[in-house]
Amino acid sequence: MRPFDLAVGNCPETAQHRQAIFADSVISKPAIARANLAVSTSAPAGSPESKTSELKDYTVLQQHVLFWDRDADGEIFPWDTYVGFRDLGFNMLFSLLAAFVINVGFSYPTRLALSWLPDPWFRVYVRGIHKAKHGSDTGVYDREGRFVPQLFEDMFSKWDVHGSRSLSAVELWSMIKGHRLAGDPFGVYYVLLSLGPLRYPALCVILPLAVAADVVQWGAAFFEWGTTWLMAQKNGRVSKEDVRQTYDGSIFWKIKEAREHGKGWNKGFGPRDLIDFGRRQYKTFVM
Repeated sequence: MRPFDLAVGNCPETAQHRQAIFADSVISKPAIARANLAVSTSAPAGSPESKTSELKDYTVLQQHVLFWDRDADGEIFPWDTYVGFRDLGFNMLFSLLAAFVINVGFSYPTRLALSWLPDPWFRVYVRGIHKAKHGSDTGVYDREGRFVPQLFEDMFSKWDVHGSRSLSAVELWSMIKGHRLAGDPFGVYYVLLSLGPLRYPALCVILPLAVAADVVQWGAAFFEWGTTWLMAQKNGRVSKEDVRQTYDGSIFWKIKEAREHGKGWNKGFGPRDLIDFGRRQYKTFVM
């Protein structure tokens, strides 16, 4: 019998989305963030690649983006992003969209670790990637880019409805909605009241920016998880291990190697899958 409650009646979500309370039986002190290892109950030692001399001095979040820094100069140009997504099997249009969204959206936040001046080339800086952490996310990366095992385990405990150690597109969407937070534009309004005669011009600027920030954060979460599902789903679900390897970036190298030297990457959802899905739906409708 625990001396505290895990759920309360006046907040049904606490009962619907349960925590992974047994994570510490496999992972030592799971609430303590790991600087350079993405560990889970399935992989308590993390990925072997993270322990190599090339990666051990990078945070898990930095390891996540190193796939796009091929020349190891700490800078990811839009062209680097485009090439990386093409290597992962995405088509030209999606890769261009990814380069635009990622480099335009994350260049200045990562630049802040080095300078207040924007980068004219829209480079993303590996050194400052933790500055690009946005709201409405899972919290698995902490504010410095470390990996929090407990929150990773909670993600599946709360949103993997069938206990299959994987997430479907519907479950991912539920998770995105569940993590969605507001920037409290109404709270901003009441703060502005204290500005006296300046409150009205300030309100016209700050309140729309607060709302826009919410939309950007929600959109970033949708883009990130939507891309993960398109890249790694199999039979409609993304496995827990593939998600873990996405966090530390090791899956990206495996996909690239499989596409170049093996029989190809046998997961993901591409144009052919969409056509096949449409055909199945059409046959079902006609018959």
